[in-house]
Amino acid sequence: MKIALDAAGGDYGIAPNIEGAIKAANEWGVEVILVGPGAQIHSQLSAHGIAAGDRRFEVVNAPQIIPMDADPASTCRDTPQASIMVGARLVAEGRAEGLVSAGHSGATMVASLWHLKRLPGVLRPAIAISVPTLKGHTILLDVGANTECKPWHLLQFAAMGALYCQHVFKVANPSVGILSVGEEECKGNDLVRESIPLLKCSGLNFYGPVEGRDITAGTTDVVVCDGFVGNIALKLIEGVASSIFGFLKNEIRGNHFYKAGGLLLRGPFNKLKKRLSAEEHGGAPLLGVGGTVIITHGRSNAKTISNALRTAKQLIDHKVNGQIQKSVADMKLNLETARVQPS
Repeated sequence: MKIALDAAGGDYGIAPNIEGAIKAANEWGVEVILVGPGAQIHSQLSAHGIAAGDRRFEVVNAPQIIPMDADPASTCRDTPQASIMVGARLVAEGRAEGLVSAGHSGATMVASLWHLKRLPGVLRPAIAISVPTLKGHTILLDVGANTECKPWHLLQFAAMGALYCQHVFKVANPSVGILSVGEEECKGNDLVRESIPLLKCSGLNFYGPVEGRDITAGTTDVVVCDGFVGNIALKLIEGVASSIFGFLKNEIRGNHFYKAGGLLLRGPFNKLKKRLSAEEHGGAPLLGVGGTVIITHGRSNAKTISNALRTAKQLIDHKVNGQIQKSVADMKLNLETARVQPS
């Protein structure tokens, strides 16, 4: 299995991408196509003791790089040799089975839609993220691909999120909630209220409306929302987690007794920090495009990249894209049978 890696993507340049690729090859048996400035990639591989003939790694030269502050659409059009564009093209041509990038997330979306298109029947792709909860994980989507949505879009997001949860996180018959301002079906905006009848008739294990606190409580396995709300929810969760650790550190530093207690609790604190760390979750899949695409954080280190490659491998192994295509078709049939007309 070959997976293309945007070796030039991310805030820290080529080094963590190469280290992550080597780690993934050693741990997950992945063959990686490293896309980016060829000379620099070869130099990094050599520095890590990787021989020129190592068949686990292929280098594809892509001299252009898309800056993090660039406009995605115009920059992708004007820089066809950018690493993100070349990586997506390799997937479209069948030379790679998936793409992982820590680069410009908007450009990754544009490149994916440009070269891979949408899966048949899918109206909008969605970015799904795994949120650690008291019960395990909750899949939250969309977290930024679509700021404006219709009920039919949320219905498809629910189906895609449920399949991702089922095949990657091994949850049988995942429960699905729709993010709202209350548990009552009469609450929420027009999008939420109009989506509920569709979700009820979808054949999914629909729980009903959930509130923001239910995301981290693990009330449902999947939570769907539009990308505007989802991105705000994600950034809030990340910010609160970071702030809690900051508060604890400040309190412990100011008291000798707390410092002694902190030493005793170092083990649990480290385990909690690891569980909440983005490194462990391996990026966010862009579900609904005609290929496996994983978007990782710009601050990704080698471990994050390695786990993102692992996630891509899992999606490919379980043929999740084929499952999504079938699920979308089955849902349409369920709705027609129930005589529910999607918006």
